[in-house]
Amino acid sequence: MDDRLTLEVHDLEVNVLTGIYSEETHLPQPLRISMTVDLECRAHFAPETPLSASKNYLDLKHAATTALPEGQHFTLIEGVADHIIETLFLQDARVSRAEVKIVKLAIAEAGESIGITLTRHRR
Repeated sequence: MDDRLTLEVHDLEVNVLTGIYSEETHLPQPLRISMTVDLECRAHFAPETPLSASKNYLDLKHAATTALPEGQHFTLIEGVADHIIETLFLQDARVSRAEVKIVKLAIAEAGESIGITLTRHRR
């Protein structure tokens, strides 16, 4: 069994142009985005191991925030998740798997989480 390093960033709230209904298509919607990324893992992490042996968590945050094209309308939140995953794969060749969970905050009526999870493996 291979070792793996999993990085996680959860519960980012991001406003994104997304939706299929007329009331959704002209205003950004609040989404809660969480990411889990598997990296190739080195044998050991000594106390002096440099950051380059892992991945900066801010890269994950960037993929779900500033890397989303401003003004781009995504019909489905699946498209948002796909864009984030592609960004993560392009950022770092060591990313072997990425999982993005998106919850649409605006449609919750009683605090429930309604959304999707998309998982892709590098091919």
